[in-house]
Amino acid sequence: MAPSRRKPAPSARRAAPRIARKVARTSAPKPLIAVDIGNSETTVGRFLGPELETLWRLSTNRATADELKLVLEGLLKTSASGWGAAMCTVVPAMTRQWTEALRATTGRAPLSISAATAPVLVRVPDPASVGADRLANAHAARRLYGAPAIVVDLGTATNFDCVAPDGAYVGGAIAPGMVTASEDLFRRAARLARVDLRRPKHAIGKTTEECLRVGVLWGNAGLVDAIVRRLRAELGGRPKVIATGGLAHVLAPECETVDLVDEGLTLKGMRLLWEETT
Repeated sequence: MAPSRRKPAPSARRAAPRIARKVARTSAPKPLIAVDIGNSETTVGRFLGPELETLWRLSTNRATADELKLVLEGLLKTSASGWGAAMCTVVPAMTRQWTEALRATTGRAPLSISAATAPVLVRVPDPASVGADRLANAHAARRLYGAPAIVVDLGTATNFDCVAPDGAYVGGAIAPGMVTASEDLFRRAARLARVDLRRPKHAIGKTTEECLRVGVLWGNAGLVDAIVRRLRAELGGRPKVIATGGLAHVLAPECETVDLVDEGLTLKGMRLLWEETT
């Protein structure tokens, strides 16, 4: 498992989208490890109080609890005994291993976030079917940026999570993720080679590579904008649109509807839920 260490984006004012500001550190910080287990990536965050100090993105691979404990120790480079721990997962096959690894690392069982444990008002027919990461996104959006809000989580799938004016999670939409869709295209079309996803210079591509960049990057930006506009019209009010996830820094700057980027939003929601339930 090769970790990719990422520092949270620094505070800055930009035209659109802007980078989220860090939350001020409290006088008595509480350390926490937050783990968001996704289909392709697992994100590990280290908090000191409300501040997300560091986050790492790992490949979600099959691993034993002992292997995951060694990974955590290598990332943290310090004893985490007595720290808090929270996790959410959309990969049930890895739940037990991560639970055991976090318990062995911190000395206590982690908070496993779900509709049953999260104090989030959920107005959908089957609340138990809502992914833990979507609950964390909705909670963080409401607490940090206010309601109504729309979270665009750009990962393996592109998830849209809607927070109503009263703060309730009311559903959203799911679309194929940018890399997921493009990988399927490359696999099915023998003459199309993979390209790096840098910003195209022109909408009219002159080479196959340029055409692919336009279609993949700006095509997915258009998908985001089209769905957000429809969600915004149904939600009412003036919802803040927050982009998060591993591809947010690539795709969000190309979107017209995204107000700000907060790559650590899911982890921040997990921290808030941990504080409120432990």
